[in-house]
Amino acid sequence: MKKILFLLLLLLMTLLTACASSEKLDGGSNEQKTSQGGKGVQKIIVGTGTQFPNICFIDEKGNLTGYDVELVRAIDEKLPEYEFELKTMEFSNLLLSLETRKIDFIAHQMEVNSEREEKFLFNKEPYNVFPLKVTVNEKNNEIQSIEDLKGKNVSVSPTSNSAVFIEKYNKDHHLGANIVYSSGSVDVNNQLASGRIDAIITTPFAVKYYNESNEAQQKVVGDALLNSKVYFLLNKDEVKLQERLDEAIVELKKEGVISDLSKKWLGDDYTVDF
Repeated sequence: MKKILFLLLLLLMTLLTACASSEKLDGGSNEQKTSQGGKGVQKIIVGTGTQFPNICFIDEKGNLTGYDVELVRAIDEKLPEYEFELKTMEFSNLLLSLETRKIDFIAHQMEVNSEREEKFLFNKEPYNVFPLKVTVNEKNNEIQSIEDLKGKNVSVSPTSNSAVFIEKYNKDHHLGANIVYSSGSVDVNNQLASGRIDAIITTPFAVKYYNESNEAQQKVVGDALLNSKVYFLLNKDEVKLQERLDEAIVELKKEGVISDLSKKWLGDDYTVDF
């Protein structure tokens, strides 16, 4: 009987040891994300979208990916004191979500403008440049530059830098373009193809994506309207997070990671003009 009890006790100890090892392995990623000071990991909610081709979008396998998404993941690996969680939403909801602290920063090719600077904090180290150009259907030879948009229907996303730019240009230069606001890229492409709108303001890499993936038959025309730098956007009091993001970006630039991501997702190295 004693021998049987001893064997049962030995078996129980073996099972408990195995369970403990399994829990440790399952929790390994959390242990790796412990800060150097021994404090717990702070969860950071990162707001992004799903409608920006090659920047933040859902691929054919249903996965969230793209340049900004993969850059956030690379930065997350550099910052052991933080754990990033991506939260997707419509672009027009991002600023309000940041202001109401539903998210901690925005990763969606955010360019600097005065309205955003008044309320929010940009990090200091840009992670690419964002060339905006007038874009039309490839059969449209009437529009060759922004000056040809007089009386034309131009579609932009509300609160985007494209919208801010064309609104100001329209007013300052008495352009007379009809600004149409839209939130869905698929609908915009269909409207451009059917002639319901005449132009959009977007990037060459977005046009390249749409032409290759959806046969959108678009082309960019004229000079770049803006060639602005791109940053993350935070609340004013998130200075520590801002500093850590900048430190990670600098490291990733030196390692060539950001350049590689740009070439993979944007088709060229859009980090070279800093």
